[in-house]
Amino acid sequence: MGTGTGAGNGVEIVHGYPHIEAVRTAITALYKRLSYDTVHTFELSLPPADVAFDDDENPYLGVQRVAGAMVRHLRLPDARMIVSFRDMRHAGSVELAAGPEYFIELNSRFKTHRKDIGAALSHEVMHVYLHRLGLAFPGTRDNEILTDTAAAYLGAGWLLLDAYRESAVSTQKLGYLTPEEFGYVLAKRALAFGEDPSPWFTSPQAYEAYAKGLAEARRDGRRPPLAAAGRLGRHRYARDRRAVQNARRSVPSGWGYAFEGHDPLRVSFPCPTCHQRIRVPVRGSVRVRCGLCRSVLECDT
Repeated sequence: MGTGTGAGNGVEIVHGYPHIEAVRTAITALYKRLSYDTVHTFELSLPPADVAFDDDENPYLGVQRVAGAMVRHLRLPDARMIVSFRDMRHAGSVELAAGPEYFIELNSRFKTHRKDIGAALSHEVMHVYLHRLGLAFPGTRDNEILTDTAAAYLGAGWLLLDAYRESAVSTQKLGYLTPEEFGYVLAKRALAFGEDPSPWFTSPQAYEAYAKGLAEARRDGRRPPLAAAGRLGRHRYARDRRAVQNARRSVPSGWGYAFEGHDPLRVSFPCPTCHQRIRVPVRGSVRVRCGLCRSVLECDT
């Protein structure tokens, strides 16, 4: 089975958050499949020094060195990545077999554009990690979104965002997520683990996309019934709650929360960290602990 790494040079780059719900589902799936403890073994990202290329380094030896760094970061000691270059449409591909050897092909342009070899490899090696984990989404599109999300959330995918460059004369983006979606996943990781990836970015556009993604990620923590919700959100939530209590019917919120039952009335909403839905009784101020990612949330229900 072959898998490809998104687009490369000269592409029209989509912006915004068209895949945001699939990204959130992917984060939930990582916590469910790996567990909180395993996810938090990736609190430190792959450092830039491990994927840096010297100008005079042999590309064939260097690409094996970087692939080895990816394998160690993902704790795949019995997996061997055999990497080669060839002319191809995609940035890279990998054959997902039983292992322990996995054959990765990278676009031959990376022999001269070595700066982004680590980005291309982070996606392909993550395919191997998820394959061995038995975690996949149905359909090529959603599975590639899962792969990009996992690479970013588990500490190697910051390279994919740093490979994003856009100017009047040339454009490049690797992976399937938009730049802002990569920024969003890296920001979710930063908020969960306390690690700021922005000093590693060499691309100004990557830094801007991360800043936008961070703003979006912070909005997740300010949606009702979370206590940090803004005035407008709290007002809308209170209005919806009264409508449900008076009419005893469900009211679509558009904010992610939903009221359920009547005795007692409950509200469900996505955890701002892992997006698993949480259900609690409607009874004013409560402190809630997410059973999946262990986040402690202050709520005003």
